[in-house]
Amino acid sequence: MARPLRVEYEGAVYHVTSRGNARADIFIDDDDRQKILSVLAGVVDRYEFVIHSYCLMSNHYHLLVETPRGNLSTGMRQLNGVYTQAFDRRHGRVGHIFQGRFKGILVDKEEYLLELSRYVVLNPVRAGMVEEPEDWRWSSYRAMAGLEDGPKFLHKDWLLSEFSSESKRAGERYCEFVKQGKDVKSPLKKAYGGWVLGGKNFLKMLEGRLERGEGKDKREKKEVPRRERHAVRPSLKEIFENQARDGGIYEAVYRWGYKLKEVGDYLGRHYSWVSKELTRMENIKT
Repeated sequence: MARPLRVEYEGAVYHVTSRGNARADIFIDDDDRQKILSVLAGVVDRYEFVIHSYCLMSNHYHLLVETPRGNLSTGMRQLNGVYTQAFDRRHGRVGHIFQGRFKGILVDKEEYLLELSRYVVLNPVRAGMVEEPEDWRWSSYRAMAGLEDGPKFLHKDWLLSEFSSESKRAGERYCEFVKQGKDVKSPLKKAYGGWVLGGKNFLKMLEGRLERGEGKDKREKKEVPRRERHAVRPSLKEIFENQARDGGIYEAVYRWGYKLKEVGDYLGRHYSWVSKELTRMENIKT
């Protein structure tokens, strides 16, 4: 199976999830949950992660992570690796407890972080584990709402400042915002290619980084699924509106990875005609 695209750069923000093998529980009891929070605190300190929101469920967890040093994968390997060792020792077992690598969706902070923070802490409510988000001890909701101090690693300032400059009022408005989202669909369904959630300007920024080869492990380039590699590409309409037909065909196929049939359908031609046009252009170049 192809590995998911991992784009990392300084200041990037992600919605991260990690699940148990075969949907098995990764937290047997509250001591396990307390342990992963302790490990996370160490990761935050060592790798300078900024945690905007979190929620520990039974067979998975959610994090909203900002990476000032562009080091998500390194920090996540530490988090899941150290926790797995502790879990195995405590419960007398061996082997991995997580289902492969973590999933990290790159997020446009200004457009989606607020909405995602609500989605994350409402997970126990949607799962029927509690009736209200404040009833679940193992998320960032209670700390954000001012009901408890919460872990020291939790970064409250950015999120609460979106509601008010006065802390008590900010907490009240945050609570209102979260509870209004109980019936709101997951914003993650809007993620392009399953790995990036953002507006047009954000996608253009990422497009530039990918074109320059920035922000991803070069060893993974050949393993990246096509749908993810081209998730931020322009539409065929945009490609052909900005240049002549020949240039559009060449760019659509060789730069952005469109299939011959996709280009042919757009131009009202058979894919074999597109293939012949590309051959003709190659012959002209040589």
